[in-house]
Amino acid sequence: MLLLRGFDPADPGHPFWFTVGGGADPGESLAEAAARELREEVGIAADAASLGDPVWRRVARFGFDGTRYQQEEEYFVFRVGSCEVSLDGMEDVEKQTVTGYRWCSADDIESLGERVAPADLPRILRELTPPPGS
Repeated sequence: MLLLRGFDPADPGHPFWFTVGGGADPGESLAEAAARELREEVGIAADAASLGDPVWRRVARFGFDGTRYQQEEEYFVFRVGSCEVSLDGMEDVEKQTVTGYRWCSADDIESLGERVAPADLPRILRELTPPPGS
């Protein structure tokens, strides 16, 4: 799974790892928003139809730059082979607060040593990853 590493400007001393994503624009389906965010944030092109249905949902409550948020999140799977990642399309605030990225297995996520959002990402990834040889 591709994770981004960044920080909250109000708390720069506590970096964390998170998934690619963002809000939907007016009139945009959640799959269209996910495909757009994937392209903008990490330079990976995906057709919204290829994302299928969401594989997981949650309501998240968090703070960013002194503002509290509550958002409904839907997670999609887009499997890629080897591909280039580019952070060049990020918005200014993302460029200022995202410090890197990493491809991770569930075990990698558990050994990062920093907070991961959502916290149950390793479990979810294991549920979505086919066993070897299948």
